[in-house]
Amino acid sequence: MTIRLYDTSARQIRDFTPLTPGCVSIYLCGATVQAAPHIGHIRSGLNFDIMRRWFAYRGYDVTFIRNVTDIDDKIIRKGAEQGRPWWSIGYENERAFNAGYEALGCLPPTYEPRATGHVPEMIEMMRGLIERGHAYEADGSVYFDVRSFPGYLELSNQDIDDLRQPDEGVSGKRDPRDFAMWKATKPGEPDWETPWGRGRPGWHLECSAMAHKYLGSAFDIHGGGLDLIFPHHENEIAQAKAFGDAFASYWVHNAWVTMSGEKMSKSLGNSVLVSEMVKNWRPIVLRYYLGTPHYRSMIEYSEESLREAESAFARIEGFVQRATEKAGAPVAPAAEVPPAFAEAMDDDLGVPHALAIIHTTVRQGNSALAADDKDEAIARLAEVRAMLGVLGLDPLDPHWAEETGGGEELHGVVDTLVRLVLQQRESARERKDWATADAIRDQLNQSGLAIEDSPDGPRWTLGNR
Repeated sequence: MTIRLYDTSARQIRDFTPLTPGCVSIYLCGATVQAAPHIGHIRSGLNFDIMRRWFAYRGYDVTFIRNVTDIDDKIIRKGAEQGRPWWSIGYENERAFNAGYEALGCLPPTYEPRATGHVPEMIEMMRGLIERGHAYEADGSVYFDVRSFPGYLELSNQDIDDLRQPDEGVSGKRDPRDFAMWKATKPGEPDWETPWGRGRPGWHLECSAMAHKYLGSAFDIHGGGLDLIFPHHENEIAQAKAFGDAFASYWVHNAWVTMSGEKMSKSLGNSVLVSEMVKNWRPIVLRYYLGTPHYRSMIEYSEESLREAESAFARIEGFVQRATEKAGAPVAPAAEVPPAFAEAMDDDLGVPHALAIIHTTVRQGNSALAADDKDEAIARLAEVRAMLGVLGLDPLDPHWAEETGGGEELHGVVDTLVRLVLQQRESARERKDWATADAIRDQLNQSGLAIEDSPDGPRWTLGNR
């Protein structure tokens, strides 16, 4: 068994070899909490949640770090615009992100460090870089000298002579391409004391310092969205390696959620907030929608594609429910997933191919149910639950049991009401009043319920919109 991953730095799929046998260390660039999350933000966390689950299934001891950037220009600016403390903006949106991760079934990270809690580590790294000649102080700010690090821009494959850094509104750079690790204090902004004067962290320094603190000088995987390759990840590498760290062995980047061909972004006015989406769509369906395309493939958002995801998941969920009823007792997930599923997941987390195995197994299970082959149906159910569990999509997992907010009590009330209506439909069918029977069924379908006529009588499940 060998897991293979696409390494951005190598520009190819590589066999995964951990630094420590049996262990895997992952650092994921998490939220910059200047605003509530849209589904594009959450996709990254979800993709790496699936990665983490697969490594755990394969027997690895996983250490998963996902940071929070709780101080940056946008957070400070929004606080000033709203007349609120900058930290209240960050904390409010940090909670919104965590609610989004939780709603879509992402496991909590091993550690979730905040940038503002690691200023001492940043000062230590800056001091070391200045001593080694890779950084310098100017007017109270500290800059990284990009020409002092020969490997700069290897990740993004750019030419330094073609590079222009954006204007950071500060002076004193030796080269316009140098980037700020620490920004000198400004009136009304938060600041911390350093050997070079009061100021606040730059965006890039925090991740290099926190990765070093929690994972050491070398770790296995660094992840994030494609948009972070430059400048953020490029600058992280420069800082960490110039400091003396080996840093990440593999760089893994997820693609975006797009609308009309553009990256989903609040600045473009095309974002879809998670808090609003979960009011209209079941969270497990959103997880299916965001988590089942390959992590390196773009997702073009549309209502139609979400409805297709809902329909596809309903077929899986319907089998799980019917097979569980047929078994007459809970059926535990199989100890191992089918070999074809494992092969797909080992190959750069090939979720689309793995999902095809799930749907094939569901069809086999449905055939077994139709043939009244209880043992075969139960065997397929155990396999399906094992595969869904790896993807965080098992509808029988306790996390999803309460996603409707009403739990078993609400389900029981709805079941009673629906059965009363179904009895009316059965009476109409007995009278051969087909028009009334069909009208009742159509009305239930329009309400989001799917009605299935089985040898044991009609049954209902949540259907398509």
